[in-house]
Amino acid sequence: MKQIVMDGPRKSHVEEVPEPTIAEDQILVKLTYTGMCHSEWYPWSTAKQGDVFGHETVGVIAQTGARVEGFAVGERVTGLGGGGYKEYIVMDPAKTLHVPDDLNDEDALAEPLACLLSAATKMPPAIPGDRVAVVGTGYMGLGMVSLFKTMGYGDIVAVEPREEARANALKLGATEAYHPSDLPEGYKLDWPTIGRPDLTRDGHAADIFNIGFQNVVEFAGTESALQLAGDMVCAHGRLGIGGYHNDGPRTIDYGLWNFKALTAVNCHERRIMWEVDLSRRCLTMLSQGVWKFTGLAYHVYDMEEFDKASEDMEQHANGFIKGLVRC
Repeated sequence: MKQIVMDGPRKSHVEEVPEPTIAEDQILVKLTYTGMCHSEWYPWSTAKQGDVFGHETVGVIAQTGARVEGFAVGERVTGLGGGGYKEYIVMDPAKTLHVPDDLNDEDALAEPLACLLSAATKMPPAIPGDRVAVVGTGYMGLGMVSLFKTMGYGDIVAVEPREEARANALKLGATEAYHPSDLPEGYKLDWPTIGRPDLTRDGHAADIFNIGFQNVVEFAGTESALQLAGDMVCAHGRLGIGGYHNDGPRTIDYGLWNFKALTAVNCHERRIMWEVDLSRRCLTMLSQGVWKFTGLAYHVYDMEEFDKASEDMEQHANGFIKGLVRC
C-alpha cells in the first residue's frame, strides 16, 4: 500500500509499504481521506527522514476481525487512532464510529470535531446570551464560532487578519469580525487602558470588569494571537487557549494576566475515550443539524501533493480553510 513518508524538512515522498494485518479484535479500514491538522505543520517543516504523520481519518471498512461485533465490511467509519496519510489503517472498535448516512466523508473527520467539543465543554456560557471573542478563524476557529452559536452565546466577536477568514466567521455565526489592528475601543483591557495599577483596594480608574470580554478563546497558535487574546480578557475573565503552540516557547505579559486575575484554560484534550464519546456526540449533532458546521470549501490533494498541501496550509493559499489528502 502507499504511505507518505518524510525525506526531511518540508519534503516527502509516497512509499510502498506492507499492508497491515489485523488481529481478531481489530478493524482494517481503507482510508478515503486524511485531514490536515495545523498541529503537524511545524513537525512537517522540521521533519527528519522517515517521519510519518496523520491522525484525522475517515474511510470504509475493508476487513473485520473474527471477534469484532457491530461493524461490517463496506461501512463508512471514522474515529481515533491508527495513523493516517496511508491507504489502510488498523483501528480499535472501541475508538471507531459509524459515519451517519446523511454526512459526507469530508464533514465526518471525528478527531478535530472532538477537539472542538472538548474546548467548548471548558468554555461554556454562564448565561445564554453571554458575549465571547474568538481570536483566529481558520478551520478550528470557525468550528468554535459555529459551536458557540449552538451553545447559546450571544454576541460572537471574531478577530482575524485575513479578510476571507473574517467573512467565513460571519457566515458561520459571528456577529462581528475585525482585523486585530481595528478593534473598537473597549475591546481590550491592556496597560494603556488600565493606566497605573491600583493595588490599594480603593477601586480602579478604569472599569476593569466591563472593558474587554468575560470569555475569549484563542485558536491561531501564534504568539501574537495569544498576546492579543490575553489583552482582550476583562478582569476575572476566562482565556481559553485552543491554538496548538508547538513551534517554540511563547512570551506573554503575565504581569498583565496576573493583575487582571484572569483564568487561563488549556482547551486541549488527552483523555482518549472521552474524546471518542465527544466524537459520537459531534457526529450526531452534525447529522441532526444541531451544529451547523458542514459543507466547507475543502481543499483536496493527492498523496503526491502533500508538500504542496502543507505549503498551502502555511500560506492560507486560495482561501484555504481545511486540507484533505485523498488516500
